[in-house]
Amino acid sequence: MKIRKILWVTCSMLLILNSCTEKHQITEKPSLKKAFKENFYIGTALNASQIQETDSIQANLISSEFNSATAENIMKSMLIHPKKDTYNFDLSDKLIALGEKNNIDIHGHTLIWHSQLSPFFKEITDSTEMVNAMTDHINTIVGRYKGKIKSWDVVNEALNDDGTLRKTVFLDVLGEDYLALAFKLTAAADPEAKLYYNDYSMTNPKKRAGALRMIKKILDQGIKVDGIGMQGHWDLKTPSLNEIEKSIEDYASLGVQVAITELDISVIPMPWDFTGADVNVKFESTDPTMNPYPENLPDSVQSELAQRYQDIFKLFLKHENKIERVTFWGVNDGDSWKNGWPIPGRTNYPLLFDRNNKPKQAYYSILDLKKN
Repeated sequence: MKIRKILWVTCSMLLILNSCTEKHQITEKPSLKKAFKENFYIGTALNASQIQETDSIQANLISSEFNSATAENIMKSMLIHPKKDTYNFDLSDKLIALGEKNNIDIHGHTLIWHSQLSPFFKEITDSTEMVNAMTDHINTIVGRYKGKIKSWDVVNEALNDDGTLRKTVFLDVLGEDYLALAFKLTAAADPEAKLYYNDYSMTNPKKRAGALRMIKKILDQGIKVDGIGMQGHWDLKTPSLNEIEKSIEDYASLGVQVAITELDISVIPMPWDFTGADVNVKFESTDPTMNPYPENLPDSVQSELAQRYQDIFKLFLKHENKIERVTFWGVNDGDSWKNGWPIPGRTNYPLLFDRNNKPKQAYYSILDLKKN
């Protein structure tokens, strides 16, 4: 009788525990980083106010949804190294602290880039001076965050859309050797960090061919390159899934990883025949068709955006062994640089969270892929 009572109590406790566990599983809040934790990192770009956690709602959203973060602007040279002998590490230090607090890996962006460039770099015409300037810039920044920043965009946007090298002060003074030099210096400053080349329009066949040539040439010199960042500044129709897939496969064929960086899906038209994502390009237009949704996004377009994101993420999961990280370029629609680009005053809706930090249909369409 006593044994039967003990068994009855034990079974009752197990039933209660199972009931509690099932209830917990049903009510647990969904999260991108939890859903894809076995596949790849889920990242976001953070602006200065987000790094300083001025909005508690956004701060909670960032910590719950993302396990990787990139500084949107504050680590670009004109801000972190504004003068030859002046560095400003205040916000980048806070970014590192934010990552440590929330167990978020930090991706450094960017070391060598022609745009948002410190003015003193533009004045250099001597090759020895340029090598010294690059060495000091990379050693100082990468050395400060050695072991704290997991990966770097070493060189950003060095190619034209036709695959040729973009004309920059670095190319003018050092020739194409500046590319290999940047990777060599970064690898020496932090041998454990993963080193990436990052660019937009990387699904464009001519640009893809140019990127493959460029990275292979650096690798053939025995210089470390760990990955290629494909900026995902895409729209509802282009690039095609086939072009995205071919690009992932071709870049991975070099023996490097692929990161999907700066992902945002524009739902409003680009002006005329313009393509690419050059932040310096601006157009003027009063044509209302260029800003079709100034107040809100119609349900039909919400659904189209959700399907586009789901199709793209289905492709990412197919190639998860090649992809290290998928990073959205911003937290919510209101943060996105696409609102005023390339035509000022436009309203766009390219991300997974709306302007009130609420998940959109696109958010759930991605999570649906991981339900089972």
